[in-house]
Amino acid sequence: MHCFDTTFLIDYARGEDWAVRKVADLLSAGERLATPAVAAAEVLVGAHYRGGRVLAKTLEFLERLEVLPFEIGEATEAGRLGAEALRRGTPLSGNDLLVAATSRHHRGILVTRDKVFSHVAGLAVEAY
Repeated sequence: MHCFDTTFLIDYARGEDWAVRKVADLLSAGERLATPAVAAAEVLVGAHYRGGRVLAKTLEFLERLEVLPFEIGEATEAGRLGAEALRRGTPLSGNDLLVAATSRHHRGILVTRDKVFSHVAGLAVEAY
């Protein structure tokens, strides 16, 4: 499963050609596409602010994805990841921690351009 971070969702909503192609390629390969609920909420803040076509396009895309919940399993994963990051001296922001924990808990490949995720142990990251 490929799990889209907020950065990817924003790039897709902006109509970046490579992001649109990435989704098409993954779908044609039969991949499951998902996003953590936290990332969906983050991108929807901007989409609601901009409104109109941006909001409609964002909602349309999110409806095509599996939105991964944040429940006790993901919260436990976030606690573990957060503690590991603190021990290493590389703490994660609240939302980044929740996105990383959700993706790792569901064994997803996190698609992101945010370099902070490369420091998360055991998290599969596809950087761009």
